[in-house]
Amino acid sequence: MTIYSVIHKTGLGISSLGGALALVGAMVQTPAIWQPGLVMLSAGFAVGAGYWQALRSYQFTLWIIAGFVAAMTYASGLIIWGGFNITHKWIVFLVIQLTMFSMGTKLTIQDFIGVARMPWAVFIGTFCHFVIMPLLGFSITLLFNFPPEVAVGILLIGACPSGLSSTVMVYIANANLALAVSIAAVSTLAATFMTPLWVKLLAGSMIDIKLTAMVMDVVKIVLIPIGAAILHDYLQSYASLRGRRIVQGLAAICALWLILMIAGGWDQLFADASADSQMYAVVLNFAAGGIIWALFYNWLHSRSAKVQIMMPTLSMMGIIFFTTTAAAAGRDNLLQVGFLLCFAMLLHNLGGFLIGYLMSRWLFRMDVQSARTVAFEVGLQNGGMASGLAAAMGKLATVGLASAVMTPLGNVSGSLLANYWRKKDARLAVAAHTRSAEQLSKGSPL
Repeated sequence: MTIYSVIHKTGLGISSLGGALALVGAMVQTPAIWQPGLVMLSAGFAVGAGYWQALRSYQFTLWIIAGFVAAMTYASGLIIWGGFNITHKWIVFLVIQLTMFSMGTKLTIQDFIGVARMPWAVFIGTFCHFVIMPLLGFSITLLFNFPPEVAVGILLIGACPSGLSSTVMVYIANANLALAVSIAAVSTLAATFMTPLWVKLLAGSMIDIKLTAMVMDVVKIVLIPIGAAILHDYLQSYASLRGRRIVQGLAAICALWLILMIAGGWDQLFADASADSQMYAVVLNFAAGGIIWALFYNWLHSRSAKVQIMMPTLSMMGIIFFTTTAAAAGRDNLLQVGFLLCFAMLLHNLGGFLIGYLMSRWLFRMDVQSARTVAFEVGLQNGGMASGLAAAMGKLATVGLASAVMTPLGNVSGSLLANYWRKKDARLAVAAHTRSAEQLSKGSPL
């Protein structure tokens, strides 16, 4: 028996115990019993589901659901520890940067070079993503009468780039993985300007959207972490000795700059500066930190390649964190619009899959595998980025609700669609093999 088998069986045991406690607690109407039981049931099953081969591809989705269940059960008790709120803007910023950096380590300079090999397909995928989802989200806000800040959240998640889960779903579905990685790379970089622009155009009449400030927030939480990951790839695969020394020198200058800021330089240089100057200075400090982090991570990677294996797990943990904290922070608002918002976000997600597939397949004449890829890259959004931007606005409990709902829904629907397409391909392959065997047995030419 392997250690993984023991962990999975332990998880199933905890899940069973939790289910019993939840049932008993519900029967005697005692929250102190059914609440922990419900969390044990969902979290234990997320661990134990790996016991069955057929459910292993759903474990990430189950963990997101478990986090959502915990958020709805305990609400503020889950995010306020000893009077400190873990959804504080700077904590969210650090977590989203770590999440985006972890995602970025799956991108390489070669991926961007690969865009040149299929520019039309990448353009189609990116075009569909940034046209279908924002306009579909806008249509949904017109259809349903949500409070303004909740509606802005729908527009925000629609304007974000594709997320980590889209590439996973493409892999499961046997679709065009190279195209998926290229679209993810381009859409992530394009989001620096496209996301704030769409939010300003579509949501500017609902709440006050400061376009420049939002662009700078995207630079801090997306462009700088992704850039740090790409810098690591450069150092790892392409840098000459001279190139490495240039990066090391630049990192030393950045370190001295940040030490100066900490030692009182900020007050001397920027305390009396305009708000815009301070905003750009903060971005400069983040960029300096990104260069230092890229060099440090490259050093860690050179000492042990296992650190790279940890990155996807950190990405998933970050997404679970954002889903859980956004749902917990907005629990009261979610209870008011919960069912309707779930229905609206399901329409948004499934509409992205359907329209993305049809546009790429029938309008742009892409092959089936590439059309499947575009469907996933369009329909699955970067919920972590949306939550991070909502937190930057100081509106995680309202603007962040749509991403908290769409992330688990998208992972469930995406998993189902990916496994359906995978099984469909397997059935077609078996049928083709059977026909070939029958033709050979009859002595007829293929």
